[in-house]
Order: sequence, then structure tokens, then C-alpha cells
Amino acid sequence: MLCNMEIIAKVSRGSKMDQVYIPQKREGFALGSYVIIKSLDLKMIKTIGIKKKITEKLYFYNIKEIEPIKVEIAKKIIKIIEENNDSENIIITGSFLDKGFNFNDIDILIINKTKINIGHIRSKIEKNIGTNTHLILLNKEELIKGLSSDPLYQMMLSRYIAKKRFIYHAKQKINYKILDLHLLKSKTLIDNFEFLNGNEKYYLTRNMISILLFLQNKKITKEIVDKETEQLFKIKVERIKQNILEKDKFLKKYKTLYNEIFNKIMENIKNGSEQK
Repeated sequence: MLCNMEIIAKVSRGSKMDQVYIPQKREGFALGSYVIIKSLDLKMIKTIGIKKKITEKLYFYNIKEIEPIKVEIAKKIIKIIEENNDSENIIITGSFLDKGFNFNDIDILIINKTKINIGHIRSKIEKNIGTNTHLILLNKEELIKGLSSDPLYQMMLSRYIAKKRFIYHAKQKINYKILDLHLLKSKTLIDNFEFLNGNEKYYLTRNMISILLFLQNKKITKEIVDKETEQLFKIKVERIKQNILEKDKFLKKYKTLYNEIFNKIMENIKNGSEQK
């Protein structure tokens, strides 16, 4: 016999299987009955007046230490996003995770299958925390594709704070045309050395070295890129950030590396290579 009764319950963690508890005193749903379980979307939750529980526990990946106030900011960001959209995952990355408070904005990845109003969310976050944000919306498949073909994605996901753990297996595929576009950014340092500050020079150098490591099929993290930079330039990255550089010596090495990477990319584009 079909029953039109509906019971709203929460999925709970079980020892072997997750489960849904419903009241023993109820009309309908006799023992042995077959039922359909479906999730409530955000509109339904608001309509029936259930307060959606906002994630409090965060997942930290490759972060040894971080200021408590940044943890609170991360929680606030995730709470704002979850109050407006039921996203699969929310990942905070970039220079915000560096020690200190020298970041210009906060990089946020929102993993979601459907389109959402990024502008509205950005405004709410910036109004609440008073800091510029860089939001990227993409689905899981797009993120995996980016991780396999783009060194910047690998750099972003080398450390992060997230709503939940993100596990991926991406086989590297080199798209030389994409790398050419990324490398072009780093040419800015050669053309505008005198006008750039230390952080800008560091960012452009890091971008170039990330591409070099990617072409060598090496792992890309901030620590690895910084170490490679110091070995190649024979200088501490802090001196680059502080803009304490011997111009001629630094530029000579920079141009040599840039040309080597550029020539390798152009050679593969000319040969029609799409992936390694």
C-alpha cells in the first residue's frame, strides 16, 4: 500500500553503514516497507525552517602552522558560502596561508556542479571580512583536468584549507599552448624590472620556475619551487621578496632560464606535441 506520509530525518554515522533514524510512533512506514530517501535542497530547507548546520571542522593540507585569526576567517568564508549555496567543497589557498599578513587577496575555489552567483558571494565575503577575494567556480572534473595540465593548479592545491578533504589522481598531460600563455606573464619581469616591487618579482619568478618543474615532470609545491629558485639563482627568496637584488646578475640568469623554457615550449608546439 502506498503512503503519502513524509518524515524528515538526518543521516547519521553508523559503525558499518550510515543510517537514518525515524520515530517508532508513526502512521505508515510499517517495518519491512520500501521507502525512497532523497536529499533536501537549500530552498526546501529554508521553507520548512530547518537550520542548516554549517561546517565547523576544517581540513588542513600541508599546513604546518597558521595564525588562529586566519582559521576564523576561513571558517567565516566557508559559512558565508554555505549559507548561500550547497557546494561540494570549498578550498582556500594561495598567499593567505603564508606566515604573516602580507597577502593582497584570498584565493577561494568553489567546487560545484551547477552555476552560482559568484559576484553576490564575493560581495558578501568582502563586506564581512574586509579583504579582497579571488573566487574560482568549477566542477570536480574541471579541477582534475586543471591539475593534470596546469602547473598553477598544482601550486594552488599543494596546500590548502578546505571544507572537506580533497583526494585526486591526475595523470600529467602537458598542453604546451597553455604553458606558453603562462610563461608570457613572467616576461613582464624582464621588460619592467625597475617598476616592479619585490613581491611582484617573486610571483613572476615562481611562475617561471613552476613551469620549468612541470616540464621536468616534478612535483610542484611552494616549498619545492622556492628551493629550486634559490638553487638556480644562488639567492634566498626573501631577498627577491624584499627587492634586494643585483639587477644585472639576476636578470642575466632570469633571461637564460626564460629563453630555455620558451624554446622548449615552442619546439613542442611546432612539432604538434599536445601531451607528454
